[in-house]
Amino acid sequence: MRHRRWGADRAGRPSTAEKDRLRRCRGIAASLDLPVPFDAVELIAAAAEQRGRPIELMPIPWTPGVPCGLLVSADLADYIAYAADTSPLHRQHILVHELSHLLCGHDGTLSTELTPHLADELVHRVLGRTIYTEPQEQEAELLASLIIQRAVWDLPGQPPDPFLGPAPRRRRP
Repeated sequence: MRHRRWGADRAGRPSTAEKDRLRRCRGIAASLDLPVPFDAVELIAAAAEQRGRPIELMPIPWTPGVPCGLLVSADLADYIAYAADTSPLHRQHILVHELSHLLCGHDGTLSTELTPHLADELVHRVLGRTIYTEPQEQEAELLASLIIQRAVWDLPGQPPDPFLGPAPRRRRP
């Protein structure tokens, strides 16, 4: 049995919505001033500064069946909880995925049972899912992959990314 890609038509071609999502994510990824060498924590700090809103990182032990990353938007700051006890590469991807939700402008709700360390009145939006079937999850995953792809392709001596084109000049460390 052959399965269709999400967002593709019967012939397997991407839908207009899928093409628009890819175009939008490519634009966001290409517009970012990535740190050299790439570091997700530094990228998040730069995004917080640019947005004028703090993004607090909260390392947590990972538990099977629980998302390895979670974005909570509260009144005064955004909080990214992430599995601290995973590989450095996986941790970078988790952080960039959760940041991608913010960069895409995603919104959601959360019961404060998952965040007992935050006051009930603070928490009003959250994103953190474990299944990549929702359009927002797919968009965040796509953007995170494009950001990390750009970070790798933009290493000195690498050819330009064939999908994103030449990257904007990167800032010096």
